[in-house]
Amino acid sequence: MAQDEGGFYSQRRGDGGTRRRTVKVSRCTLRLEQGGDETKELVGLMVKVGLTGGIASGKSSVCGIFSRLGARVLDADILAREAVKPGRPAWIKLREKFGPEFFHPDGSLDRRSLRSLVFRDPEKRQQLNEAIHPEVMRAVREWLEAMGHREPHAVLLVDIPLLVEVGAVEGFDRIVLVFVRKEIQLARLMERDRVSLDEARHALETQMPLGEKLASADYVVDNNGSLEDTQVQVEAVWRELFSLAHAGAREDAATRGHGDAEKT
Repeated sequence: MAQDEGGFYSQRRGDGGTRRRTVKVSRCTLRLEQGGDETKELVGLMVKVGLTGGIASGKSSVCGIFSRLGARVLDADILAREAVKPGRPAWIKLREKFGPEFFHPDGSLDRRSLRSLVFRDPEKRQQLNEAIHPEVMRAVREWLEAMGHREPHAVLLVDIPLLVEVGAVEGFDRIVLVFVRKEIQLARLMERDRVSLDEARHALETQMPLGEKLASADYVVDNNGSLEDTQVQVEAVWRELFSLAHAGAREDAATRGHGDAEKT
């Protein structure tokens, strides 16, 4: 993994051999071929980007920059809140698994009580994820499909905190990891949530360490510094994603131009 002049860390996918990744777009299926140090992008249309990180790593700030640059951004946490509204499939599963004591009188989920439980109990946390994340990923797929038809050359970015943990990496063309050192993550979490050091450490222990997510990332945004430093890195990543998304548009135009020339 090497740092380029733009300040962001870029990492090629692959396990040393040739790896094929199918890129699903709105109207056709394309293929990227990777062998050794070279990546051949046959064509680019809609680019699906999964963004992940950890608690207090700065994912929201990075998503905000991408949005201002022109990416279409979806926050999976919003989808998760929608998924547990009364009567929804995930809500029904949670009610069955955890019982009425974790719900308010109006039927809404008592998120604070349930969060306290799953932080202490890994098995309960797994049950929570199994109830919610299939519904979240279904909604993500529906959004990507709808946006693909509406804006076929868009960069579509989905913020999914547990992207790697739930095995959703292969559903995206590119993965962006927002990375911070553990000590900075702890300090930011303590300040943001007004929790003690022990509470912050326990919260981090419930998540996959960011270092273990590096192997899944195409781009790693180092968010240890200032917002200005992060802005520079995100802009560099954006230029590559934008270029990839519009490669298909340029190729389409070139093909049409060649066809017109043959007719004359």
